[in-house]
Amino acid sequence: MHATTRHRRHLAAAFLAALLAAVVGFGTVNAPGAAAQDNPYERGPDPTESSIEALRGHYSVSSTSVSSLVIGFGGGTIYYPSTTADGDFGAVVISPGFTAYESSIAWLGPRLASQGFVVFTIDTNTTLDQPGQRADQLQAALDYLTERSDVRGRVDADRLAVMGHSMGGGGSLEAARENPDIQASIPLTPWHTTKSWTSLSTPTLIFGAENDSIAPVATHSVPFYNSIPTSAEKMYIELNGASHFAPNTSNTTIAKYSISWLKRFVDDDTRYDQFLCPLPNGSAVEESRGTCPLG
Repeated sequence: MHATTRHRRHLAAAFLAALLAAVVGFGTVNAPGAAAQDNPYERGPDPTESSIEALRGHYSVSSTSVSSLVIGFGGGTIYYPSTTADGDFGAVVISPGFTAYESSIAWLGPRLASQGFVVFTIDTNTTLDQPGQRADQLQAALDYLTERSDVRGRVDADRLAVMGHSMGGGGSLEAARENPDIQASIPLTPWHTTKSWTSLSTPTLIFGAENDSIAPVATHSVPFYNSIPTSAEKMYIELNGASHFAPNTSNTTIAKYSISWLKRFVDDDTRYDQFLCPLPNGSAVEESRGTCPLG
């Protein structure tokens, strides 16, 4: 189900429940039972600036390897919260860039998983695969994660996202365009020959790098961002003084806003609005643009 549709249904259901309680006189809004109206997708304690900047979040993390012999992509590593007490989790698949391996984006696995997501960092079939091929492999990895993986019972198949670096970032744009049921897309210094994404309906956070000479923001990240319709919800964060390879090492700015974006649009968790609106700023951010998601 598309994110906007699911949000509307969730809000409508909450409204009807509150209206019914008022009519029958149970006082649900003010009684302890009001917790039943809370967002069922929330995971973890109330967030703070320090909690989303931390190297690890609330959850301890386990991992499992996926063989390169798997069909559709090149294998990888699944990171997931160790506990089963909080039910299932939303999930994100992450692709590396041109000539790169899973190891180049592996730092995101435990960092995002510890905040309450199942995270699948993958290898591609070949390191030379183009964005369209990486889009197909991201989708294949989502299918594997939800249908055949050892942790499929921990994943909510209706709450999925894609990320990727460079050509993997271009692949994440393309995957979200081809599958509007994807709840969020986060391209990291993305590269793609297609510059217009007017049919993209998935909430998309693009990270550009000020000193990127491989995918310069003027010809990649910025036109990608500008072409996405505002109805999709979108944000652009340009990393101050950074190169194309900024996403390949632990980066607090990338982590904190990726966590917030995934929480907001995969988990419908409006507790994270505070980190997305007003728009991000500070010494690590050269520029930011966005639609400011509404609660």
